[in-house]
Amino acid sequence: MIKLEHMSKMYGDFPAVIDVSVEIQKGEIVGFLGPNGAGKTTTMRVLTGFAPPTEGTASIAGYDVVAHSLEARRHTGYLPETVPLYLDMTVTDYLKFMGHLRGMDDRWIERRLPEVIDRVKLDYYKNTHIQKLSKGYRQRVGIAQAILHEPEVLILDEPTIGIDPVQVVETRGLISELAGDHTLILSSHILPEVSAICKRVLVIHEGRIVADDEPRNLSNKLQHTERVQLAVRGAEARDVIGALRSMPFVVDVRNDSSTDGRRITSEGALPFIVDAKPGNRAVEALAKTVVGRGWGLVNLHPLPMTLEEIFLQLTTEEDVK
Repeated sequence: MIKLEHMSKMYGDFPAVIDVSVEIQKGEIVGFLGPNGAGKTTTMRVLTGFAPPTEGTASIAGYDVVAHSLEARRHTGYLPETVPLYLDMTVTDYLKFMGHLRGMDDRWIERRLPEVIDRVKLDYYKNTHIQKLSKGYRQRVGIAQAILHEPEVLILDEPTIGIDPVQVVETRGLISELAGDHTLILSSHILPEVSAICKRVLVIHEGRIVADDEPRNLSNKLQHTERVQLAVRGAEARDVIGALRSMPFVVDVRNDSSTDGRRITSEGALPFIVDAKPGNRAVEALAKTVVGRGWGLVNLHPLPMTLEEIFLQLTTEEDVK
């Protein structure tokens, strides 16, 4: 459905994207991550036909974005980071205008318009001038224009940037609903957003793809220690930390300040994170030690790396290839 083959993009002498080869199958929901300036937006501009690749090829639904640009665009819905809205138009007039620009006839627009307005929950504002809408509702208008022509591919560039936390949650929910109908690329540097929506992650760093996998698989590949979360009742924190740190395979023990850890604490137990050398059956040994001391073992399970930790490891180490 989406294919990049040895695609590079230069701005003068500056290489914004370097030799990227990626294939995304129909129905996949892919998170596209990278620090600011890593090449995310440039890659999306190439895919959507706004900027031709300097080398290599890019195609959407089998159509080359340069040789068959119009066909590729007919299969693509695009929400850029800054949505190009006409503020003096009403929501309905703007969407009709965008439909005509995309080659939709009046019958198609009339059938599709109420479906899209309902989908993005803009019915109350359909006759409101866009300039009067909040940033969050303007984002909804941007998403509406991206899906109006029923594209197979949906490309969203930083869809929740600059909107308030309530609208972030609502927009994520909307994107999750859209994911069932489209092949979707979501560009973001907000990692919980990607974790909540995407099953596959691409990480770009200094113009190169440095990771392409499911978050769990990336965690398994990159995690150099076995991490365990546990909660203990009936003991002092210093006693638990001292006992666990004395175990020969334990690398570190610390209080767990995560949301899960705070929830466990509210149940009357003390939460901890233990990092252990792999291959030592850490979960079993930790359980035996806690129970052997006469403490209550409330919770115990392996803990993979978070997407934040994966992202930082891939984009800050000097030896990233």
